[in-house]
Amino acid sequence: MAILEACVETVDEARAVEQGGASRIELCANLAEQGTTPDEATIAACVAAVRIPVFVMVRPRAGHFVYTSEELFKMRRQVSRARSLGASGIAAGALQRDRTIDTEAMTAMLDAAGPLPLTCHRAFDLTPDRGEALETLIRLGAARVLTSGGAATADAGAGAIAALVRRAAGRIGVVAAGTIRADNVRDVLARTGATDVHAHVTSAAEVRRIVANLDLPSPSPSS
Repeated sequence: MAILEACVETVDEARAVEQGGASRIELCANLAEQGTTPDEATIAACVAAVRIPVFVMVRPRAGHFVYTSEELFKMRRQVSRARSLGASGIAAGALQRDRTIDTEAMTAMLDAAGPLPLTCHRAFDLTPDRGEALETLIRLGAARVLTSGGAATADAGAGAIAALVRRAAGRIGVVAAGTIRADNVRDVLARTGATDVHAHVTSAAEVRRIVANLDLPSPSPSS
């Protein structure tokens, strides 16, 4: 059965998505700007409130993903602090000016995360060669990559996501994201071969509707 990672901003939302059957939480602030690092009190309260894993977004500001040395220092501290507060994983991403993966920055965040798995968030979709970026993340030791295949939605990017799933060949998790809903999740899973999906959901009822469509027999990636 596939896994739903629910993206939330508050402790109440975290409780609701757990009740609905989500398998994992990505905790963010400022989702209107594609997410930034939540404050420490929210991280601690969320970890205490639920039993499912809480992955914490680490992004010091909205906007582009090319960071200064001061911002990267702050991000490393945020990763370490999230780990000390009980986070089960980290979601982060950093790019160079040419939009390729910033290997130095990602290595520093992976080191700060220690044993916690790190997901490269949708900064990945801005890279000029997603296949090359995937190989870089595998080499660095990232656990997952979050992607819509470079498209506005997972529906539109299903073919590209499927290609990434095939290329990954189990070496890294590929999480399908981008307007995942109950009425399209079955089709996205079947067309991509992904086993994890990511959605911004805030109610138990909405999660239950998605989860009801996750159990698919042998999904086959599109060509």
